[in-house]
Amino acid sequence: MSAYPVKNLPTPDPAYEPERVIEIQLEALETNDTPVENAGVKTAYNFASPANRRATGPLDRFIKMVEGPQYAPMIDHTEAVRGPIERDGDQATQRVTLTGPDGRTVTYQFGVSKYTEAEFGECWLTDRVLAE
Repeated sequence: MSAYPVKNLPTPDPAYEPERVIEIQLEALETNDTPVENAGVKTAYNFASPANRRATGPLDRFIKMVEGPQYAPMIDHTEAVRGPIERDGDQATQRVTLTGPDGRTVTYQFGVSKYTEAEFGECWLTDRVLAE
């Protein structure tokens, strides 16, 4: 089983607002294999909430899920069009339309929440990413 978080890649920080949490993941997925193989997917895993990781992990399974047909357009996407963030207290959502490297366009809804457990120090983490 892989250690969490994946070392030497972006990790949650209490200074990050929900928009930045989503942006970090999108930027990492845009150049997925930089600086190491699957760095983008591993960064998304670092920002996954505990419940999200329980449902989609461990890391090897998470990588296979993101490489699957539903989420593949995220990897090395060529364009990301982000809608406004909709925030309600400690929860926020944002629609993001991505154009994959094959030209396929998919809209995803990112759902993030603020976690206050000591392990996370009031960080925003991704609960879900749903394809519309």
